[in-house]
Formats: sequence, structure tokens, C-alpha cells
Amino acid sequence: MRWIIKVDHGLAWLSIFCGWVACVAMILMAGNVFYDVVARYVFNEVSIGMQEMEWHLYSVVFLLGIPYALRTDGHVRVDVFYTRWSDKTKAWVNIVGAVLFVIPFSYLIWYYGYDFAVESYSMGEGSGDPGGLPHRWIIKSVIPISAVFTAIAGLNMITHAIRVLSGEKTYEPKHGAEGLA
Repeated sequence: MRWIIKVDHGLAWLSIFCGWVACVAMILMAGNVFYDVVARYVFNEVSIGMQEMEWHLYSVVFLLGIPYALRTDGHVRVDVFYTRWSDKTKAWVNIVGAVLFVIPFSYLIWYYGYDFAVESYSMGEGSGDPGGLPHRWIIKSVIPISAVFTAIAGLNMITHAIRVLSGEKTYEPKHGAEGLA
């Protein structure tokens, strides 16, 4: 059982790292939006590159926020049923959900996202707009990377559920956004 605890902690750390990166990207995105608004309405200046950077950063927030949400149980689920179940039932539901949905879905996203990013890199794809960002493959590479981290978060759901089934851990109810800060 000791090895499963170490694996569980290691996988959890990777998901928490994704959350930290998403948090930093959110702060950068807020600064970017602030800059765009001030530049546009105060100085009558528009930067296509900075506008594109907004959706690049938003993509990072969204794509790397998924593994963190899975780790902290912040994802959408039918809580009407889930909250009434015992910890062992929750553990089995999480194992089945990770095996049947999270990991296969992550594989599909990785499989198609990898080709998407490689094609973008090999074409030297950049923005179609003058003044836009030159290396579009960088943001497209986040798609397969986030799929790998989402699969890792799915494995973490399984290791945590195994610890719950063994009686070593429980599912603690969380309220609000306490895991986000």
C-alpha cells in the first residue's frame, strides 16, 4: 500500500502543478486584457498580437485547469446523487469514470492533438493577421500536453479511489473554491 500512496502523491503533484500554471496564465491574461483596454480606449492603439495572446492564455487556463479540476473534484458531476453515496460507492464510480471516460477521452485528444500540433509546426504556421503572433504551433502543442496531464489526473482519480476502498482515505466534502487558492 505504501507504493500506491507515493504514486497517488506524485500524480496529485502533477495536477496541482497544472493548476498553478493555469493560475499564472489567468493572472497574465488579466494583465493582458487590462493592457488591451487601456491601449484601445486611452491611447487609441490596437495590438493584434496582444489580442491573440488573450485567447492563447485563455486556452492555457482552460486546458491545464482540467487536470486540476479533476484532482480537486471541481469538475461538473451530478452531485444530487454523488453526495448521498458512501465513500466506497464514490470510489467505484470514480474508478469506472476514469477508466471508461477520462483516460480514453484523453487518449483521443492526445492522438488528434499531436498531429494537429506537428502539422502546425511543420508548416511554420503563424497568425494570418498582420502583427499577430508568429508561432501558432506553441499554443497548439498545449492541446496534447494537456491531454497527457488529464490522463494523469484520471490515474490519480484511480489511485485515490484505491486508497478510499482500502479504508486509508476518505472523500472529504469541499465547499466553495477552497482548493483553488
